[in-house]
Amino acid sequence: MDPIDTRSDAAPDQAVPRAMAGNRIASLDFIRGIAVMGILAANIIAFGQPFAAYMYPDAFLVPHSEAEQWMWIAQFVLIDGKMRGLFTLLFGAGLYLFMEKAWSRGEGRALQARRLGWLLLFGLGHFFLIWRGDILTFYALFGLVSLAAIRWAAKTQLVVGLLGYAAGVVLVGSFMLSPYVIAETEFGEQPAYAEMREQLAADKGRALDHEMVEYRIISEGSYGDFVAHNVIDHKGDLPFNIFVFGFETLPLMLIGMALYRFGLFSGAMNTGRMLRWGSAGIVIGSGVTLLVALWVRDAGFSYWSTLAAFMSLSALPRLPVVLGLAAVLAVVGARASGWLAERVSAAGRAAFTNYLGTSVLMLFVFHGWGGGLFGALGRTELYLVMAASWLVMLAWSKPWLDRFRFGPLEWLWRCLTYWRLFPLRR
Repeated sequence: MDPIDTRSDAAPDQAVPRAMAGNRIASLDFIRGIAVMGILAANIIAFGQPFAAYMYPDAFLVPHSEAEQWMWIAQFVLIDGKMRGLFTLLFGAGLYLFMEKAWSRGEGRALQARRLGWLLLFGLGHFFLIWRGDILTFYALFGLVSLAAIRWAAKTQLVVGLLGYAAGVVLVGSFMLSPYVIAETEFGEQPAYAEMREQLAADKGRALDHEMVEYRIISEGSYGDFVAHNVIDHKGDLPFNIFVFGFETLPLMLIGMALYRFGLFSGAMNTGRMLRWGSAGIVIGSGVTLLVALWVRDAGFSYWSTLAAFMSLSALPRLPVVLGLAAVLAVVGARASGWLAERVSAAGRAAFTNYLGTSVLMLFVFHGWGGGLFGALGRTELYLVMAASWLVMLAWSKPWLDRFRFGPLEWLWRCLTYWRLFPLRR
């Protein structure tokens, strides 16, 4: 069961005690709910303001106050990259869990490949038709790659995942840090870098000019104009994004598989140790990330420093935070009870619907043919939209799942995967 699937493929198999399997389900549902809500907290800025504003506060089309600069720091430390990482970790765990059930029925990797093929279509539709911040395309593509490693020993998956992540920190990190060094430091003022420095200034100008073109399309154009813009002007983004995020996505999937098999989500690991090392990872990683955020503040939240912070300097300390969150939330999720925990878990069971449904909802809130709020709200107001959307997630998911077996898109994906119609109503 991955972060965008249902619990039906996660029924305990004969090798797993029933109580342990129940803990596993409760943990994964709860963590998934936290992650899908956290994904919206990260993405809300790019939903309601130009995409560059996600990293670069000066790209806001309304004033960005000093208090909101501190909000930028808080989001950077607590949310950005961590929720995506947690979601990816869970996806890897879900890939292995799905295969466990497939193997128990005598089926193989072909079923998973077909399932991921449908996910790729969902992801491409999301990217071109709704919002270009899609992550499903990455999950589908690198999920297919990860099938080659699905039968590796858990320790091998963990080691390769950690080494792959480290390679990404070095390769992608250095690639994304170099523009800052050349464009905004004394090192780049050397004559040898004059042409490159001019090129980077031109690249920045073109990127921000393009954001204004996109603003006019979203605020004044039709939905057809928006889709045409995505297809014509952003189709080239996919190869670059696949390269940049591949060094994070595939390693985290492998680590997620390994942690699932080690018993992180089932209660098989010592919960006291999980809480200790999980909390240590969160504190240490967040502390280093805070230092990066304060460096960006001292640099004046400049264009290339914010890019370096997001895409390079925060990558290494992000990993212990992601792993720490997985450990702590696994313990909390297995024990959580009460109406709020139930609704968070239900939101996680319908995470596929909530993830894509939120993007559709944001079309109607922000586009000119809908609510027309794109570019009009500051960071504080956007967080209020985020909170309202959280309430929608929590309000509909549990009542729906009390009556139906799956979330709407979870059901559709399942039917497409097995190519047969499953009963929806309980």
